[in-house]
Amino acid sequence: MFDNESTKNLKSCLSVVVCATAFWITCSGSGQAQFNNRATTEVDRLTLADVASGAARILDLTHVLNEKNAYWPGPGYEPFHLKTIATIENDDVLSKVFSMPEHLGTHIDAPNHFETNQPDLSMISPHQFFAPGVVIDIAARGEVDTDTTLTLKDIQEWESKHGQIPDGAIVLLHTGWGRFWDNYSRYKNQDAMGKLHFPSYSGKSAAFLIHERNAKGLGIDNLSIDSGISKDFAVHHTVNKAGRYGLENVAQLENLPARGFFLIVAPIRIEAGSGGPTRILAILPKNPAAN
Repeated sequence: MFDNESTKNLKSCLSVVVCATAFWITCSGSGQAQFNNRATTEVDRLTLADVASGAARILDLTHVLNEKNAYWPGPGYEPFHLKTIATIENDDVLSKVFSMPEHLGTHIDAPNHFETNQPDLSMISPHQFFAPGVVIDIAARGEVDTDTTLTLKDIQEWESKHGQIPDGAIVLLHTGWGRFWDNYSRYKNQDAMGKLHFPSYSGKSAAFLIHERNAKGLGIDNLSIDSGISKDFAVHHTVNKAGRYGLENVAQLENLPARGFFLIVAPIRIEAGSGGPTRILAILPKNPAAN
């Protein structure tokens, strides 16, 4: 049996242990608390009024559409075309007509792109187009190995540094390929056998992000969320089977922090469409903290 003094000491010790355990679980269980940095706090404080007034920074992640744009080098695909059909001088109005494949320029891959019985472009809920964003960077490795892919280890290392990827985020993969945007030959990087070579997600990393982190979408700064040499398009199947979307040819990823921003994804709405040109905007604090 304990005397009163011993009981008090025991209760005090237990209290310290419980508090310490709770703190350890909070900080190490998901890694979220210890990495809830200033940038994330600042972006959480942003309001729509801040965006409208210019108090927030808006970064356009969209390439300009023109006839020089990269496009998928497959049968039936062709460049962007723009034709003038009326001028102010002759018709008192300027009007043009454009034509392009759905999957050209900065664009979205709808869930029906690689899977049947999934929503087409017009059916995607608007709620899916607004989410916190994160950027995972494999650009340095991509310079050495053009066929490299994002691994589970890469994600683990990113989370150990920046905290767990938020639930329902849009994940963007920076491969460094944006620097080749104006050079179509280098951008697609097609060898003599017709194979493309550029970095991207692996099937396992995509499955983890979609199923374990509930990502709304996966984006990338090159032609495909599958690597250039992929034959089975496992990433597309994983993403689309889950009813999620891909974002390809996303611009300016090198100018985004690892986290601490929101994304607005605004695709054209095509009935029965499998994809289409998309404006993508990143919303950040005026002076985001380093991550």
